Amino acid sequence: MELTRKANFFLRKDVLAGLRKAYSAEKNKRAKNILKAILDNAAIAAKEKLAICQDTGIPIVFAQVGHEVSISGDLKAAIHKGVEQGYKKYCLRNSIVAGHLSRESSGFSPGVIHTDIVKGNKIKLTLLPKGFGCENKSQSKMFRPTAGIEEVKKFIIDAVKNAGPDACPPYVVGVGIGGTADYAALLAKKALLRKISGRGSALERELLRRINKTGIGPMGLGGASTALAVYVESYPTHIAGLPVSVNISCHALRSASVVL
Repeated sequence: MELTRKANFFLRKDVLAGLRKAYSAEKNKRAKNILKAILDNAAIAAKEKLAICQDTGIPIVFAQVGHEVSISGDLKAAIHKGVEQGYKKYCLRNSIVAGHLSRESSGFSPGVIHTDIVKGNKIKLTLLPKGFGCENKSQSKMFRPTAGIEEVKKFIIDAVKNAGPDACPPYVVGVGIGGTADYAALLAKKALLRKISGRGSALERELLRRINKTGIGPMGLGGASTALAVYVESYPTHIAGLPVSVNISCHALRSASVVL
């Protein structure tokens, strides 16, 4: 339940650091003002205990369960209940409809849970509230196995260009390569959980540089800060395919974790 408060009220420290770095480096006056407004908004949200964004997203929970853990009861039901209690207690908007085609709601609807079995005797829960202004800009493509790296790079950069201002830049861009269509999409979302730093692979640094040269800028009004980071996660795939998925986060990349 407390993860809903932490994730929605407090921007991650690494994201704040990335925004401050972008603010210091930005030469475009309008872009600089927008970055300051974003930083001011995060500070007010933390001080006043308010949601950073009115779109409190679809609650996505990553559960890493140690192989030595013995669970008596329904873990998924417990997670859903905790999220529901947190959203209600802290007056966070329930944005989920149970009827995906009818758009009808039947009370508080569950989010999405991804579970991994890992080594150890602990459970780590990470909550990622994902707004749909950016989630709607996700893109996936099944490339031919003969596709070259430049084709893949172009697809990733074009996905950001197509998002333009609509997903509230500066972005953090998650990329998944390999596996299957669904697994590449999951890898792209998991990439958003990586801490923002100046480090990264040569591919990640190149993609970030080229994306920032698009000039989209903060909130799409121009500038050098279109993205704070690009992270790529990969997995082996079938000889006949090359799945690639892009998942974009808005500037309010929110997540919080707890180890039980």
